[in-house]
Amino acid sequence: MGSFEALIVEEGPDRLLVRLNRPAVRNAIDRRMVEELHQLCSGLEAHPRVLILTGTGGVFASGADIGELRERRRDDALAGINSTLFTRIARLPMPVIAALDGYALGGGAELAYAADFRIGTPALKIGNPETGLGILAAAGASWRLRELVGEPLAKEILLAGRVLDASEALAARLITEIHEPDALLEGAHALADRIARQDPLAVRLTKSVFSAPAEAHPLIDQLAQGILFESEAKFERMQRFLDRRNGSQPAPTAAEGGE
Repeated sequence: MGSFEALIVEEGPDRLLVRLNRPAVRNAIDRRMVEELHQLCSGLEAHPRVLILTGTGGVFASGADIGELRERRRDDALAGINSTLFTRIARLPMPVIAALDGYALGGGAELAYAADFRIGTPALKIGNPETGLGILAAAGASWRLRELVGEPLAKEILLAGRVLDASEALAARLITEIHEPDALLEGAHALADRIARQDPLAVRLTKSVFSAPAEAHPLIDQLAQGILFESEAKFERMQRFLDRRNGSQPAPTAAEGGE
């Protein structure tokens, strides 16, 4: 994956753990971090694995780097510096898990919205205060947030600056689990373990089909299923299921995909 300054990267065979690492500025997202995350995306597009994104110092990301943001002009906005990255992260072949502690604000929140799963700690504060700075949340929140939490709450966050705490985010299903800070990564890895027990190709195709526009259905579902119906994993996994049902094979342990 190369060397990094704004990220700490731990590689595993089926997952990548990435920590945003600018603790002096509460992990604010600057151009260097954006470039390094693009570098990670290139690797994950070539060799798909689950991505776990988290922060350091008890903070996920406090937003975009205001020092940089203050100097950006029209052409920078039109270039979509953050939105292009977050769209790329959302489109990664395998699922993305955002493990959130402390502040996830502005661009940090939009990065979290681009993930497939979000889990948090009791200290989580998540929202988009951009209008208070004279700008808008232009890196995905203006449309992803409506899909995630519904229009009324999205408007409170985007137009009135409401910041959700962990219990409010859980009630809105913006996050799906709450863990104490020292157990946050354990929770993220447990979720990654559940994903890893599925067939990787089936997971990849399901994510692609799920994200497809309405007009692509049902054709895209049928084409994806056609690919999976011919895969070796489909025959092997279904045969194991039939063998277990018929009593010719022991039930799987939790590590093997059992309950």
